[in-house]
Amino acid sequence: MKTRFSLRLICIGLCVSLLAVLTPVSANAQREGRGAGEGQGRQNVAKPAGNTGRPGQGGTKQRTPGAKPGGNKVSAGDNTKVSGGNNIKVSTGDKTNVSTGNKTNVSGNNVNIDNSKKNVNIDNSKNVNVNVNRSTVVVANPRPYPRPPYAYGGHAYYCYHPYAYHPYTPYRWGPVWHPVGFMIAAMTATAIAVTVASQQYYYDQGVYYVPSGSGYTVVPAPVGATITTLPQGSQTVVINETTNNYYYGGTYYEKSGQVYTVVPPTAGSIVENLPEGGKEVKIGEVTYVQVGETYYQPIVENGKKMYEVVEVKEAK
Repeated sequence: MKTRFSLRLICIGLCVSLLAVLTPVSANAQREGRGAGEGQGRQNVAKPAGNTGRPGQGGTKQRTPGAKPGGNKVSAGDNTKVSGGNNIKVSTGDKTNVSTGNKTNVSGNNVNIDNSKKNVNIDNSKNVNVNVNRSTVVVANPRPYPRPPYAYGGHAYYCYHPYAYHPYTPYRWGPVWHPVGFMIAAMTATAIAVTVASQQYYYDQGVYYVPSGSGYTVVPAPVGATITTLPQGSQTVVINETTNNYYYGGTYYEKSGQVYTVVPPTAGSIVENLPEGGKEVKIGEVTYVQVGETYYQPIVENGKKMYEVVEVKEAK
């Protein structure tokens, strides 16, 4: 009996010892199995090809909607703003603002353009804007007309002498005289300043100038201008028994004290020469010469070809 009991105890002890040895080994095996399974599981999960690439490895990065692309910003809705490498902003809707490198703003129907970086030079030196009292008004002559006027087109043309046509030939009064519109670069030393109605002129030997651009331009003699000496070559024009005018280069002067004043022509005045700038005008059966707004009728006096200042009135 004792022998059997001893054998049982020995067997129990061996089993307990074996169990104590095997239990840690089993726990380690289970942990190793779980680690291997997790590692195997991670190896079986493949990353998307589009997200694994890097520059230089053939990959392309993709972003989800709403991500910021490099250099461009886009937001949808009533107002859309786009900014790119050229600094362009566009806002849609009722108001549109466009800003570019040229600084151009567009808002509705209003357009503002800043061209401050552009230099525009305009040469207006050839444009002459002069307020001139032109000698175009004809002064009535107190003497009665001995002949009826020539009537045409609702107007009556009065002259003292009969009509005698001869071609208009412009006349020059020497090398220092210039016609209206002629331009010189520099004023002569003999010129004098003349002011009429707040406008300054320069007078030189029967010719009147005004500054224009980089020079001086010849203009009609302003009515009211006064000079102390008549230009050489002036002619006396008989107005009536008590009045004479003086004529030179298409300009009429009247003596007042010690000065001579530019006056309009008097009807019936007779001159031999007309200046450049006139033109022949055919009115009905008669051809007049128009200088400025004054009409001259060709006549013959004492065998010489002359011109008479015409008085024009509305026909009654």
